[in-house]
Amino acid sequence: MGMDKQMKVLRKLAVSLCVSAVVATSAQAQEFTSPEILIIGDSQISFGSGPAFLEFFSDIKSHCHPNARQKQNLKHLGEMRVGVIGVRSSSIDSWTARSGRAKDTICKVDPKWNVNAGTYGFVNQTGNKYVQIGKGKEYQFCAPGSSPLEEMLRDGYYDPKLILMSFLGNSAKRWANSPEAAIKDVKRLKSQLPRNMPCIFMTTAPAYKKEIVDLRLRAQQNLMAAFKKTGLQCTFVPGATPETVAANQGNKHYFRLNKNGMVKDPYHPNEAAAKNFFALEMNRICDAIFEQLEPTNKQS
Repeated sequence: MGMDKQMKVLRKLAVSLCVSAVVATSAQAQEFTSPEILIIGDSQISFGSGPAFLEFFSDIKSHCHPNARQKQNLKHLGEMRVGVIGVRSSSIDSWTARSGRAKDTICKVDPKWNVNAGTYGFVNQTGNKYVQIGKGKEYQFCAPGSSPLEEMLRDGYYDPKLILMSFLGNSAKRWANSPEAAIKDVKRLKSQLPRNMPCIFMTTAPAYKKEIVDLRLRAQQNLMAAFKKTGLQCTFVPGATPETVAANQGNKHYFRLNKNGMVKDPYHPNEAAAKNFFALEMNRICDAIFEQLEPTNKQS
C-alpha cells in the first residue's frame, strides 16, 4: 500500500474513532439521570445510616409536615429521586482534593475488598449496596486535575436540587485541633459548590466512647464557626447534641457487638441508632430543608 493510501486510511480511522467516542459519551450522558436529592457522606452511611437517610428524604412531607408555603417550595424538588452515597474514611478534604492521598480515599480501588462505598436509592438499583467509586455510570467522580465533588457536579452529570453532606469523624482531630484547618476546608468546599445550589451540612451521629464524643464536639464547634466565617450557603445541622449524645454514648445496643456482647465498633452507630438519630434530629433537619428551599435564600 502506498504512503498516500496509508494516510487516507489512518485519517478515516481517526475520524471513525472520534465519532465513536462522541456517540459513546453522548449515550452515557443520556443514560444517566441525576437524583434530585443527593446525600454524600462517610462510612456511617455504609454501616448504619444509609437506609435512614433514604427513608427520611424519600418522604419529606410525612416527616416534616410542611405548611402551604413549604409545600410549594418542596415542588422545587420535583419527583424527589433520592441518592445516598457514603465513602469509607472520607471527609470534606477527600471530596474537594484534586490530587494526592485525600483524593485517593474516594478514587483509589480498595486493595482488599475492591469496593469503597455504600450506596442507596436512585443511584443504586442493584441488590448490593457496596460499590467502588469510579466504576459504573453513577460513580464517575474521578478524573485527573479535578476533585470528586467537581466531577460529580460537572455539567451534564449530577444536578441535584438539594445536596446534603454528612461528615465529622475522619477530620475530627484535624478540626478539633485547628480552627484554621476547618476554615481552609470549608473555603475549598465553598469554591467548588455551585453558588445557588441548596445545601445542608450535618455532622455525623455521636460515637460510643466519651473520649471520641468529646473530640468530635470540639471539632463540630470549630466547623460551625468556620461555616459562619466563610459565609458558605449551606445550613449547618449539628449531629452531636445533648439529646443525641445521651442516646448514643455508652449505649451498646446502638453499636455492633462481638460474640461476647462487647462493642466491637465504637465509631459507627447501627441502623436502630440511625432511626433514633433521625427522630431526635427531625425538627432541625426539616427546618434546614425549608430554609434552603426558600426562594429568598437563593444567592444571586
